[in-house]
Order: sequence, then structure tokens, then C-alpha cells
Amino acid sequence: MKLILVFVLITVAGWWAFSIGGRGRPPAAGEPAPDFTLPDADGRLHRLADYRGRWVVLYFYPKADTPGCTREACALRDDWAEFERRGIAVLGVSVDGAAAQKAFAEKYALPFPLLSDRGGNIAQAYGSIWDFGVTRFAKRHSFLIDPEGRIAQAYLEVRPERHARELLDDIRRLQVEEGGMPVNNGDRHPGKSPP
Repeated sequence: MKLILVFVLITVAGWWAFSIGGRGRPPAAGEPAPDFTLPDADGRLHRLADYRGRWVVLYFYPKADTPGCTREACALRDDWAEFERRGIAVLGVSVDGAAAQKAFAEKYALPFPLLSDRGGNIAQAYGSIWDFGVTRFAKRHSFLIDPEGRIAQAYLEVRPERHARELLDDIRRLQVEEGGMPVNNGDRHPGKSPP
């Protein structure tokens, strides 16, 4: 009986911590995307304003080199040619430090920048942080940002293995709605080139 009581208390405490751990409200479609300036794994700064005029996939993930985060990043890598062909910038964000981001990117040959949000401030601005006081993790959220810097689509329930295809399907639809597919204008914007 004592074991059951301990299990119930742990379950209730975990649920309570999980439910209050999220901070901030994710921006909704049509709202301006919160601005950011974050370093990539090499220390180069990336600002949302640098990507104006271009579609951006900003995806938050909990921790570098963990199973779900690896599946999601590798799926985006595997569809990289299509993102690039459509002129889409892809930026990954977690609260990991630059060294962890760099090792993750190199291990899996990720062709897009991984940004370090050590303080969790940007993840919080996007309603994408679990804050448990002593530790923080980014939630697995993604935001498709249009060329004017507004949220086109928020993805708050991401399935890592299917997310890249979901993003591309929505991007195709949205680009057709706006009058066609843009040419790759990646040379005018920052971002890591494929290896």
C-alpha cells in the first residue's frame, strides 16, 4: 500500500510540474514572429531580421543528440534539397550550449544552423520552454515564418519522423497561395551551406 501511495504522489507531482513548467504563449498564425538574435554552433549571430524576404522554419527541440531530436533533425537534413530549392531557411533552437550543438551538427552532417538559446529567453518568447526551476528544456515546437516576419503556421504537436514532410506540404500550399514558388535566394541571406 505504501508503494502505491508513493507512486500516486510521484505521478501527481510530475503532472503538476509538467503542467506549470511551460512558460509563455506561442504566437498564433498572423502574429509577428518574436525577434531574436542567437549564436550558432560557431558563434555567428543569427537575427530574424536577417531572413526578411524569405520563408523560415524555426524549430525548437529539447536536447541535442537524443532519439526524438535526432530523428527530427535527420528528417529535415534528408529533405534539405527541397527546402533549399524553395528558398526556405531552417533554424534549429535548443537551450544546449554551442559545444553540444556543434557536436550534434557534425555527427549527423546537419546542413542548417543550430542556435543556442542558453537562457531560454527566445524559447520563452515563442511559448516553447519547459522551465522547472533547476533545469530548462525547449518544447518540441516549430514555427513557419513568412517573408514579412509573421507566423504563417505554428506546430505545437510535432511528430519528429513526419515533421519535415508536414512542413514541406504546408510550405508548398502557402507558396502557391501567394502566387508561386520563389527562386532560391539563399546567397543573399545568412545560414550554413550544405557540406
